[in-house]
Amino acid sequence: MPLDELYLRWLYSLVADADTKTKSQSYWTLLKQLFTTEFLWFVEHDGDRAEDGIALRREFLAEQAIDPSDVDPDWIGLECSVLELMVGLARRLEFQADGQPHYWFWRLVENIGLRKYHDGVKRYPRLYIDGVLHSLIFRQYTASGLGGFFPLSEPQQDQRNVDLWYQLSAYVLEQT
Repeated sequence: MPLDELYLRWLYSLVADADTKTKSQSYWTLLKQLFTTEFLWFVEHDGDRAEDGIALRREFLAEQAIDPSDVDPDWIGLECSVLELMVGLARRLEFQADGQPHYWFWRLVENIGLRKYHDGVKRYPRLYIDGVLHSLIFRQYTASGLGGFFPLSEPQQDQRNVDLWYQLSAYVLEQT
């Protein structure tokens, strides 16, 4: 099995049951789309969150006992995907707010409005989801963060200009 497929399966297993046969509980199509969408960052320090995502590759290689010197350096050097970013954010949320990474991951999916797009959906709206991800990446959500990962009821500032770590922190404070 190619490295990308092994890695995607590993990432999937961090947030969902990779072996489920129930299409309404399976999200392979959505997670593949998140995996193949590059996360671009424009706000200072969001690069740190991208690095959290990229660090998952090294963790994967270590867990699978794959020698990094046997892997194409270009693969390790790829930009962070939206899926990697979200898994990294879910782990940060676990640390900040307790709970499990899989819980927080699906909360992020829900916050950006994609939870209903499981593998049982008859007509998977790839272009629509591309649009949601474009809006997310280019911060075309509301000033309160609605449409982003961390919508707030009472934001202190325009969330489109706040780095993801501070958005996450404000979100956790509102949720507790």
